Amino acid sequence: MCGIFGCILKDGLAAPLIHSSLKLLEYRGYDSAGEATIDGGRLHLKKDSGKISEIHMRLDFDNLPGRVGIGHTRWATHGAPSKVNAHPHIDCLNQIAVVHNGIIENFEELKLELIDKGHTFVSRTDTEVVAHLIEENLKNGADFSQAFREALKGLKGSYALAVISTFEPEKIFCARKESPLIVGLADKGAFFSSDIPALLPHTRNVIEVFDGEAAILTPQNVELRRIEDWSPITRKPKVISWTIEGAMKKGYPHFMLKEIYEQSFSLREALRIQEKYLDLIVTFLDRSKQVFLVASGTSYHSCLAASYILSKLARIPTYPVVASEFIEQFGDSVNIDSTVLAVSQSGETADVLRAVEHARFRAATILGLTNVLGSTLTRVSRAYICQNSGPEIGVAATKTFTAQIAVLTLIALRLARLRGKVSQDEMDHLNQKLYELPEIVKKILETQAEKVKKLAHKYRDSKVFYFLGRGVNVATALEGRLKLLEIAYVPSIAYPAGESKHGPISLIEPGFPVFFICPKGETRKTMLSNIMEMRARGASAIGIIDESDMEAKKNLDDYIEIPTDIPEILSPIPYVIPLQLFAYYMALEKGLDPDKPRNLAKSVTVV
Repeated sequence: MCGIFGCILKDGLAAPLIHSSLKLLEYRGYDSAGEATIDGGRLHLKKDSGKISEIHMRLDFDNLPGRVGIGHTRWATHGAPSKVNAHPHIDCLNQIAVVHNGIIENFEELKLELIDKGHTFVSRTDTEVVAHLIEENLKNGADFSQAFREALKGLKGSYALAVISTFEPEKIFCARKESPLIVGLADKGAFFSSDIPALLPHTRNVIEVFDGEAAILTPQNVELRRIEDWSPITRKPKVISWTIEGAMKKGYPHFMLKEIYEQSFSLREALRIQEKYLDLIVTFLDRSKQVFLVASGTSYHSCLAASYILSKLARIPTYPVVASEFIEQFGDSVNIDSTVLAVSQSGETADVLRAVEHARFRAATILGLTNVLGSTLTRVSRAYICQNSGPEIGVAATKTFTAQIAVLTLIALRLARLRGKVSQDEMDHLNQKLYELPEIVKKILETQAEKVKKLAHKYRDSKVFYFLGRGVNVATALEGRLKLLEIAYVPSIAYPAGESKHGPISLIEPGFPVFFICPKGETRKTMLSNIMEMRARGASAIGIIDESDMEAKKNLDDYIEIPTDIPEILSPIPYVIPLQLFAYYMALEKGLDPDKPRNLAKSVTVV
């Protein structure tokens, strides 16, 4: 996610404060940064790609004049990292500057309308449309407040944004929809930010701006209004007692837990993929005679789940391949009729890039799914798509898994429609359920976290765990096992449940803990047989189950409940959440730091 900050001061320069505050947002991850200020009736702007310290050495942020300004650290979602795509963005007349965190879904449609009206765009971002919308509204006779509000009404998607203008040089206009936004007031002026750490050096009295609200900042005051009818809102400030380090984690004890809880938001962002990019990826896949899904670690598990989803919905056989094994396993059979969809959170995973380079040499079509625009994977891919999950600081990937599956499911549904393999009723049902998943994940976290915590305490001394799943949830079992291995260092084994009789069952003895991923669906009946089979030999059976499945509850020692009526093909996303939490709490039970697992790195850039 991008970071935004700004201030309007009674005295002094805004730019040095913005510079130091953006440094406090660096932990969120970014690829470019910039500042804009107003002084002497003019807008002043400095921005570029790269690290803040590098840009500052080149441009000197601190000598921007003026008491009012806005700043931004950008995590690219539209347009590669570059100076022209860096924020703030301005209108045609250089009188309005905008910073924005989030995704404007309808920016292409708005951009075309504005171009027809004579506006000139210089970037490939979604944000730039906001400046031009306000400019257009001003041309049509609105005052600045009206122009700002009308622009907001035309936006679809998510945003935390702030605007300064020479038309209102003593005000900052902010607004929120789904992306976080906080404002604060101090003796020296008013401040806003996307995150609390940037505010703490200036004030501990903060007000959260809620969805559908705007905030207007002056040096003496913060005014809140509802965007819908512009009615005023009264809300008392809260006093923040966190340290800056604690605020970076939003009060959570670890980044991993914070990122687990962010998944309801990151899933929404992942599902906001522009249709033209989906259509381009789908066109290439539809032409292919062979499709390889190539990835490492958690991303490989996403690909394994996607292979089931693509096969079931689009009737296209796909081969999920561990990247380090791709050349040995399939290197000689890849050809011009092959497509490699490479999946890498960082876009820099060495084994993935090595596999991609080999496939390119043999004339295969390369497609990419990554979280980092401008990464090597985006540069070598014929077409690519972004998972939009924002930076992930915890070494153990959590929101990466769910976001990647969400995007790969969108691709599968689009391909199924193109191929006519799924009825319209089923397509509509799956689409509806897919877009309900963010709220379902939120509900699971609200209702099941304490239960999972107790499970971790109960099984803290277990020496080994099994994770069993069938169908698409073999991937969920593998991912649950990987999380426990990574951060709690507990030996764990994951298998397709049907294979448990072919060796793994020999280890079962009284009290041996076995996780069963058991949603309602085609695999449920055989999963219940596996549960009974293991319990008959003394296993402690732990189920991740549909909350309405009374038969499963009777046959389990412990269970975590997932909201009912989730199609089995979509179940890996909600059903993995308790397993992520279990790994986290097991690490705590053992006195380990889940953010710093030994011997592991966030991005593996060596073969």
